[in-house]
Amino acid sequence: MNKVKLASLLGFAMKSGNLKTGTENVVKSIVSGRAKIVILATNAAENSTKKITDKSMYYGVNLYRVFTIDELSKIIGKSNRVAVAVTDLGFASSMEKIITE
Repeated sequence: MNKVKLASLLGFAMKSGNLKTGTENVVKSIVSGRAKIVILATNAAENSTKKITDKSMYYGVNLYRVFTIDELSKIIGKSNRVAVAVTDLGFASSMEKIITE
């Protein structure tokens, strides 16, 4: 997996408005059907991990754990972000290809 390419795509998604950040916004995106994929920090707190993982599984949204909180926050330019939801199918497909290669 190429973390640099993935980070670049996340940055583009953020700038284009196709990324929801923060636990509550991510959960809302999952429940509403807008989230195409979710990226959860590898060092997220247990309660946030459970909440986002459970919602993702229930609503059939693919969830990946790639970056730490610090890495994810730096990539998207917002502090202390535990999770992001990608809301654009094109970005989501490209990211999944990178993650699964």
